[in-house]
Amino acid sequence: MAGDQDRDRRDDERTRRTDVRDTYDRIATHFASTREYAWPEVEAFVEAHATECGTASVGLDLGCGNCRHAELLAADLESVVGLDVSRGLLETGRERAVERNFEVALIQGDAASLPLADDIVDLAVYVATLHHLPTRRARRASLDELARVLAPDSRALVSAWSTAHDRFDETDGFDTTVEWTLPGGETVDRFYHIYAPDEFETELADSDLEVLESEVSSGNCYATVAGAELTL
Repeated sequence: MAGDQDRDRRDDERTRRTDVRDTYDRIATHFASTREYAWPEVEAFVEAHATECGTASVGLDLGCGNCRHAELLAADLESVVGLDVSRGLLETGRERAVERNFEVALIQGDAASLPLADDIVDLAVYVATLHHLPTRRARRASLDELARVLAPDSRALVSAWSTAHDRFDETDGFDTTVEWTLPGGETVDRFYHIYAPDEFETELADSDLEVLESEVSSGNCYATVAGAELTL
């Protein structure tokens, strides 16, 4: 009986994660067209930490979408990997890289099971993606995976939508859907887990990451983190 329940739970999780992928494949072109510029918080993070990386540095844009943040990393790092579950979004990232003449290695993959070796990433951004993973287990696994691939003394920026956003009245974290409106008026539901700030901090603290600082900005939780082998 317990084995059947575990199998059913895993099947349900796979279905929900597939639904997230299919949603972003469906809206990829229009979604990417509204994501032209890097977020100021990401610009500040990359500016602050890119110079600390060595000459053979590797950057990771986890949940890269159209690669607006991979472009930032590529300006300072020797090589950059952009990973996203959506093939449609990866195609928009490929187009941006060609148009703007920057190099990024694009991988279709799952944030909760990264196809990357241990300890190879020097600087990472994991922005506006964690909250789309539909189960707590998947979100926690993705944080542990980020810790695994981060090199000693590396840094990463993690962000997620927060209950501090003015569109929400809740104070506790919760699951919801947020509509995306395509040209012509069709709406598509996107899954979000909206984090309470203290929940976000606790989830990071319970992961294999080392939390260096955190804040709430523009309705999002942000944390600068390092791998577990941080040398102080």
